[in-house]
Amino acid sequence: MRVETVRFRLCASLLCFVLGTLCVQATAQEVIRFPAKGQVPQGYPAQYAAIIAAAEREGQLVIQSTTDIGVAAPLIDDFQALYPRIDVQYQDMNSNDLYSGYLGDLLASPTTADVLWSSAMDLQLQLANAGQAQAYDSPEIAAIPQWAVWKNVAFGTTFEPIVMVYNKRLLAPDEVPHTHADLTRLLTEKRDRFAGKVVTYNIERSALGFLLATQDEQASAEFWPLIRAMSGAGAHLVPTTEAILTRVAKAQALIGYNAIGSYAFIESKKDAGLGYVYPRDHTLVITRVMLIGKKAANTNAAKLWVDYVLSKRGQTILANRANLFSVRTDVDGANSAAALTKTLGQSMRPISLGPDLLAAFSDPTKRLAFLRQWQQAMAMKP
Repeated sequence: MRVETVRFRLCASLLCFVLGTLCVQATAQEVIRFPAKGQVPQGYPAQYAAIIAAAEREGQLVIQSTTDIGVAAPLIDDFQALYPRIDVQYQDMNSNDLYSGYLGDLLASPTTADVLWSSAMDLQLQLANAGQAQAYDSPEIAAIPQWAVWKNVAFGTTFEPIVMVYNKRLLAPDEVPHTHADLTRLLTEKRDRFAGKVVTYNIERSALGFLLATQDEQASAEFWPLIRAMSGAGAHLVPTTEAILTRVAKAQALIGYNAIGSYAFIESKKDAGLGYVYPRDHTLVITRVMLIGKKAANTNAAKLWVDYVLSKRGQTILANRANLFSVRTDVDGANSAAALTKTLGQSMRPISLGPDLLAAFSDPTKRLAFLRQWQQAMAMKP
């Protein structure tokens, strides 16, 4: 587990806030103006001022998240520019540790984290459905797609494709897989070439990896043949997308399967040797789900954070500075839901927050049966 707690404080250089306004350059053509810090955002009810005042009295916000601290930093910086009296404590965790730690706090601690923000959509939805998070009628809900909101308790915040990554320096163009069947065929026909050179999630250690595996199985009959092909090639199993990208970038692997596309996009800008593709047969799209903790000590600060991340302002920064792909359809730019929808077309398969996801593997016996089948497939040798 990697837990990193970082405190963000207001930078003294924020002159535009002293003057009472902040200008955010959303695109080259559009400038969005926002109210001075502490003011009720335009379009919000006047009584929202009471939430702001209560949050400032709380003076703290504790966020537990699977989103890397470096990625989330632009959002936190801007949030604190608006609310400098609120000290943000951000804990960067993997999805399994976040989930199990939160359940432990519910049982043993008088308080929990104020906000849980995780890419493990199924686990977040289970918490919401079990009454383990607080409902909140955010003023921003109307601007969020219906599939990304669950009973005003669970809020989808991003629109992120799942990709295959590869080492551009070592993989020939005709070897790059563009479908799941392509990857199965490649690993089967060139087993020796790719022996030990494939990396993917260890779904026993990663809740997100488990979610993606179950969704892949539902999307395609190719899933189990692919898992057996990866087993035959001696696939390396890791708990995070970061580990997948690192192994591919360092040539420890030639291909990485089921990496988060936003992270691949960010790293490809730093390393020209890292490539990625959206699978043409189906591309899963996840959303990072946000909950307010059932026993949050700073409920009002949590509400401010949820509203901020869902707002057009927050989503603009999320897309254009954090590079996480916004879930709102009114945000412009390459990292927007609108742009991604146009790129993926019919291959796009977003995972909705709804009864299908909740029912799929909420039964522990079903989860265990799937895991055992995966273990058996991974244990198979040619």
